[in-house]
Amino acid sequence: MKAAIVGATGYGGAELIRILQQHPDVTLQSYHSSSHQGESMAEKYPHFKAVSEMDLEGIDPEYIAQDADVVFVATPSGVSAELVPEFIKAGARVIDLSGDFRLKDTLQYEKWYKKKAPDETILENAVYGLTEWLDTEATETQLMTNPGCYPTAALLGLAPLVKNQLIHPNSIIIDAKTGVSGAGKNPTAVTHFTEMNDNLKVYKVLEHQHTPEIEQVLAGWNPNTGPVTFGTHLVPMTRGIMTTIYADAAEDMTAAKLSDLYKETYKDSYFVRIREQGTYPSTKEVYGSNFCDVSVAYDERTNRIMIVSVIDNLVKGASGQAVQNMNRMFGIDEKAGLAFAPVYP
Repeated sequence: MKAAIVGATGYGGAELIRILQQHPDVTLQSYHSSSHQGESMAEKYPHFKAVSEMDLEGIDPEYIAQDADVVFVATPSGVSAELVPEFIKAGARVIDLSGDFRLKDTLQYEKWYKKKAPDETILENAVYGLTEWLDTEATETQLMTNPGCYPTAALLGLAPLVKNQLIHPNSIIIDAKTGVSGAGKNPTAVTHFTEMNDNLKVYKVLEHQHTPEIEQVLAGWNPNTGPVTFGTHLVPMTRGIMTTIYADAAEDMTAAKLSDLYKETYKDSYFVRIREQGTYPSTKEVYGSNFCDVSVAYDERTNRIMIVSVIDNLVKGASGQAVQNMNRMFGIDEKAGLAFAPVYP
């Protein structure tokens, strides 16, 4: 397959190149940028020299669609809303890494993203690509919308409980922490080294744009699920997300029962690894990989369940899951190009 990457100079685009250049079924056809046209990717990212040295081209959806079997759109929210309809019109199959096509309710999108909602016709046909829980035949899909990084970690952790109605639907609290690369490549006053080094910050308090995305998926799994409390923090590391999730058990529960449930639920999911009872993952153990590691515990004193899930925010939380979705979209081995071990230490 021939793949084009739009927005290739961001961290998400660079990760797509890193993954796809060694994918057995993909040829990297072209890289595209609105602001760096004519420059070499090796100039922007010297570590790609001798690996992927093509020059960056401008963004012409009709031209790109002629030569590519799949187009990855790794542009900021708001930009994708303008570009993706042009790619769809040109007949391209698209995987969008922005948040523009995740929310089905346009009013919710405008409230949380503070931008004009995308075209409703295209929005209706976009398939939400939480790969392990795809509810449609992806080989017929023209537009796959990649989940956000926080929702990926939170939803994979919550799915077995919500789908089996094992928790009180209004008791979910998600405490999430991310490395600074989740904020994107452009530096800000918040992500400046002297601001983040030796520091821990809460941000977007009760107003993170991934909140309605999480709630939308949970309500689809169980209509009784209410709003969640979702807290987000920046930690002084480059990559990684840890979500620690709390919810009240809705029936008699034991730690062993929970462990068995999670192992059974994900027994056929290569990229979701359930830890043994009493052991808990760290972000370093999924660094640079497409794995999501999950542990679950039960507190008899409070009747509360705790889930810990970790991912690499740039891989399973973005570009790796996008490639996983591409594999499903084209009916090839889901692990193709992604079955590499985490980088450790």
